[in-house]
Amino acid sequence: MQQNTEIQTLTAFAKDLAHAAGEAILPHFRQPLRIDNKLGTGWDPVTEGDKSAERAIRALIEKHYPTHGIIGEEFGTKTGSSPYTWVLDPIDGTRAFVIGLPVWATLIGLYRDGEPIIGVMNQPYVGDMFYGNPDGAWLDHHGAISKITCAANKPLQQVLAGTTAPELHKTNAAEFERLRKSVQLMRYGGDAYFFSLLAAGHLDLALDAGLQIYDIAALIPIIRGAGGIIGCWDGKDESKGGNILAASSQALFDEASKILNGAA
Repeated sequence: MQQNTEIQTLTAFAKDLAHAAGEAILPHFRQPLRIDNKLGTGWDPVTEGDKSAERAIRALIEKHYPTHGIIGEEFGTKTGSSPYTWVLDPIDGTRAFVIGLPVWATLIGLYRDGEPIIGVMNQPYVGDMFYGNPDGAWLDHHGAISKITCAANKPLQQVLAGTTAPELHKTNAAEFERLRKSVQLMRYGGDAYFFSLLAAGHLDLALDAGLQIYDIAALIPIIRGAGGIIGCWDGKDESKGGNILAASSQALFDEASKILNGAA
């Protein structure tokens, strides 16, 4: 009972962090922006919205849980002295953010002893907050909260799937193309939204290659809380990022993994 109470308290706090991030981000959305590039070669945009949101989240964690560790995309790692570490992506989908497309999200994950236990995906402009923990997964849409579950298993040819962009699959392009041709629909450009919508039963598969820990930490508890399966299709530890595949059922996860690994 004590553990459940602690989970509930930390879940409520994670939602508060998401709200604070939203308040820091929205004044910058669909406004004139300074866009900096974090890469010497290529383009990885960052804005004041990203930075302001992570500052707001970090300040609240430091105030209420100063012993907790923090891993943030914009301001790096703070090693804590407790079993808990927060993993932050203040704006996942900054490319969507800078063109005014509301599929970006704030991702807030909480690890205990290296295992993801709580996750929040918040899209404050739309009013969608998906969150999950060991007790389940929910959608808070403008304050109306409903429990969410993944869709039932279905044949691969009936599957609705999503990935951020086909160019992310450069190292497994042939395998990805085979999967794309095997499913009924493969949509692009959804970033973290695809994984959250899978948890809510609207998609059957979501996948992205080469994710960082802060890209996926929040989504693991949401998908598992909704009864879904999430892992790396190459068998690595999904809690650290990598080639991430999420599915509505174990059978579908196994079938898609075989295709992505080049099995006949």
